[in-house]
Amino acid sequence: MNLTELITLSIRAIISNKLRSVLTTLGIVIGVFAIIVLVSIGSGLQSYINDQITSLGANILDVMPGSSSFGGGPFQSVNKLTVQIGKKVQNRLISTADVSPLTESMANFKYKNIVDKGAYIIGTTANYPKTIIRTKLTQGTFFTKGQEQSAAKVTVIGQSVYLKYFKGQNAVGKRMFIGSNIYTVVGVTDKIGSFLGIDRDNLAYIPIGTLKEQFGIDHLTEIAVNAKSQALIPIVRKQISDTLIKSNLTTDDFNIQTGQSIADTVSSITNMLSLALGGIAAISLLVGGIGVANIMLVSVTERTKEIGLRKALGAKRSDILKQFLLEAVMLSVTGGVIGIILGMGASIIIAILLVSTVTLWSILLAFGFSVAIGIIFGMAPAIRASKLSPIDALRYE
Repeated sequence: MNLTELITLSIRAIISNKLRSVLTTLGIVIGVFAIIVLVSIGSGLQSYINDQITSLGANILDVMPGSSSFGGGPFQSVNKLTVQIGKKVQNRLISTADVSPLTESMANFKYKNIVDKGAYIIGTTANYPKTIIRTKLTQGTFFTKGQEQSAAKVTVIGQSVYLKYFKGQNAVGKRMFIGSNIYTVVGVTDKIGSFLGIDRDNLAYIPIGTLKEQFGIDHLTEIAVNAKSQALIPIVRKQISDTLIKSNLTTDDFNIQTGQSIADTVSSITNMLSLALGGIAAISLLVGGIGVANIMLVSVTERTKEIGLRKALGAKRSDILKQFLLEAVMLSVTGGVIGIILGMGASIIIAILLVSTVTLWSILLAFGFSVAIGIIFGMAPAIRASKLSPIDALRYE
């Protein structure tokens, strides 16, 4: 029996039992759909985070409180990075990098009768736009070195704050409350966007000394550093480390991360996430494979007389095995193709709302799994069918 005849017989058998065939492929469809969607979300998240890191610039370094070793970090140790230490680092790196120590706090914003409770404040220096290069202003300017040194009550607001209070107006020169103090708006940043549901435009930048004076916060969230060239990154890193150690900090009190090290860390985490999500989806595909085996075994039982008749008419054992195996593979592949199409469609929709990137390897993985499922779980029913005795099969009731 040639391949064309086998395919024709398999298609006829599948079509003659439409409901059973649909139920058989449904498990495969769901499994493949889940693999495509979940892996696409993981890949999209990785691409998005890497893009965000890249947008900061190729020469960035971040000095964070706490150790970078396992069990360390700012939540496991006392934060010993102070505003004074941040200024020492800034002065030490004046010829090799732009530096901006950062502090953070929360406060109520108010303009006229509009109140925003628990808004985000960043205390920083006049160097901030040079350090975080994606900081663009649509109105006014960033606060000056003189305003920073005098702890002036001036602020640069994000787009969300601007739209909430001053939409359509020139916000520069307007006065608004941050906490209990009145600040003068000197600039408005361009839209940055949201990250993991956090609106990064609903904030205000104020001089770091002003934040320390008003809110009593002396510890830094980080020290943002932008080396003046990639070649200077190792030198800048050593200068930072030497300055911090001379300020009576130990290597357990801080960690220095470069843009590349941040990207590598993120990639390893998101790769593990993608694999975990793919593994979860593969379980559902495995369940679908068990469904294929069960349905094919039922099919063998139902078609026992047909098998006996075909063997009596001269069909070889290998012909029966090939037909039932081909039926299982065709059902699995059909389910895989449908699952891929639905998964890609869902991933495109998710990409509009959140983040998602369909990757070729996830499609090939899902399709390969669906073919393997058909072969593996279709083999046992096919072998059983091929071993039936024609006499016993014809007598089967």
